[in-house]
Amino acid sequence: MGVKHALLDVTPLRRSAPFRRLWLGQALSRLGGQMTLVTVMYQVWQTTHSTVWTGTVGLAQAVPLIVLGLFIGSLVDRVDRRKFYLITTAGQAGCVSLLALQGLIGQFPTAAVLLLVAVQSCFTAGSGPVSRTFIPRLLPEQQRAAGLALNRISFQGAMLAGPVIGGLILGLLGVGGCYLIDALTFAAAFYGAFGLPRMSPGDEPARPGLRGVADGLAFLVRTPVIRGALLTDLATTVLSMPISLFPQVNAERFGDDPRTLGLFLTAVAVGGVAASLFAGSFTGLSRPGLVMLAGSATWGAALALFGLSADPWAGLAFLALAGAADTVSVVSRSTLVQLHTPDELLGRVSAAEQIVGQAGPDLGNLRGGLVADATSGTTALVSGGLLCIGAVALVGTTTPGLRWFSAPSPRGAAAG
Repeated sequence: MGVKHALLDVTPLRRSAPFRRLWLGQALSRLGGQMTLVTVMYQVWQTTHSTVWTGTVGLAQAVPLIVLGLFIGSLVDRVDRRKFYLITTAGQAGCVSLLALQGLIGQFPTAAVLLLVAVQSCFTAGSGPVSRTFIPRLLPEQQRAAGLALNRISFQGAMLAGPVIGGLILGLLGVGGCYLIDALTFAAAFYGAFGLPRMSPGDEPARPGLRGVADGLAFLVRTPVIRGALLTDLATTVLSMPISLFPQVNAERFGDDPRTLGLFLTAVAVGGVAASLFAGSFTGLSRPGLVMLAGSATWGAALALFGLSADPWAGLAFLALAGAADTVSVVSRSTLVQLHTPDELLGRVSAAEQIVGQAGPDLGNLRGGLVADATSGTTALVSGGLLCIGAVALVGTTTPGLRWFSAPSPRGAAAG
């Protein structure tokens, strides 16, 4: 019985046909999205041979999410969410189709490619928050954590397999062929979207403009559990995000071997997938806030140990542990947000969660790079991990509701 409950709970896929269609469509679309990210990087590099231009790919993705996020979140809380999701999905599909067209008939200038990436990110700024509002409508409260864990494994699976598949297809079909395959995956996304029921906003639709945004921010400030959950995620990523440090650490500690560098990100993704496969071991626990705090602290400790590790295999093991801890923390945080947010505010709170998830890692990679430039990659990793542990302890200590909140038990619901 212990092994059975430790495994990923697929009950939401069996019990809810709309959720099953949505999950399948998003899983395939995420895979295509990762393929396109690799293809954009490749195309920009081949055109410019400039790391400045390849760096702007991330900027083109991040800025629309951060700038538009809260305003679009307010819009999500005022309109039919199913219809809004269809519009944003169509917008993303249109942008990828244009990327495919330019790749097949003659490539656009680099600035035009980045503009398309930015426009697609504008639609993503809407599709991300609105899709987060679906789980409370499609699944009972006791199955929400399991549904979020299923979403996480599709995300981690895309992160793990998408770049590899994208690289293979680039070699076989070229830039246009890879974009075209991503465009075709949106057929699966539409399949999931059309299967959704009509989803009107809650009993109190958001007020228009800045007033609606202010209402969402006021809710975040006065709700300690959600505020603590988002602060934990922000502090964790800002203080200890390691990705920008990997090349320098690889050069300092592991002989600058490109094979080792490639394994760093793979190890993080493998750890995340493994944690998702055994998500029942933590989604069934009654205190998601405490689980989130433990996962975040473990992330920091694992990265500090990676920074101290002189053996490549031990280092990869610590990165896999960090990836697993990240999955535990993300799923638990999302569970807290879902359970504590009224439906009429869920779009705005989900937008804030998306902004934190986007801005935190970007700022964290910048912090790590600056510290490493002044000291060393090892110092940046170890100090970041220790600061992360300290920040998590501070949030946990000052937010007792985060530690003691008790979620409904999925096992008890199943028994009932």
